[in-house]
Amino acid sequence: MKIAANESRTSGYDDLPGLMSLMTGDEKHGPAATSTLDVLWVLYDRVLRVTPERRDDPARDRFLLSKGHGPMAYYAVLAAKGFVPVDWLPGFGSYDSPLGHHPDRVLVPGAEIGSGSLGHGLPIAVGSTLGLRAQGLHDPAVWVLIGDAELDEGSNHEAIAFAGPAGLERLHTVVVDNSSASHARPGGIAARFEAAGWSAATVDGRDHEALYTAFTAPHPGRPHVVVARVEPKNA
Repeated sequence: MKIAANESRTSGYDDLPGLMSLMTGDEKHGPAATSTLDVLWVLYDRVLRVTPERRDDPARDRFLLSKGHGPMAYYAVLAAKGFVPVDWLPGFGSYDSPLGHHPDRVLVPGAEIGSGSLGHGLPIAVGSTLGLRAQGLHDPAVWVLIGDAELDEGSNHEAIAFAGPAGLERLHTVVVDNSSASHARPGGIAARFEAAGWSAATVDGRDHEALYTAFTAPHPGRPHVVVARVEPKNA
């Protein structure tokens, strides 16, 4: 079954700051959240083929939030798109709230994975892509959002090195680059992926049209990465 993008819309981009303002607390990781806001919105509004009604459909696209320690933007977008009720947001991070400081796939409708330690999302995305291929499901796309600091983790580099030669065309990675990585990459982040056979693009992570163009660029026979540059975390 084909899923059309954006079959249901409940709120717009301009509503997101208000939705995020409902979530408070000392451990909300505000910069980590706001760095991902535009990427998440463009994906859910214009790219991902998944809706609240079809979040269990085998033909859906999969989105994995590896950069899970700042999930406020993710929760705001899920609420804007009708995956979770808006009235859940003020309870963010509280003892009995389903919206924890990391998303829990068992508790948060639409969340594909529970995130925790950095460096897990991309390897899981590789496995998800292989699993879909093994089931004969060649249409669903797998998307994973990671932070530039996650590239300090060796597990990601193993996944990068495997995915290119394996030709995982349905695998897409977004690296939100807010200059928080401990180690520089010779030639930049995109060059690391290109060296392993990936298609790559680097864009302004606040420019919705540039993001959409990069997200939808053809990349036959290769996985695709988009490096979304935003303002430095400590600026």
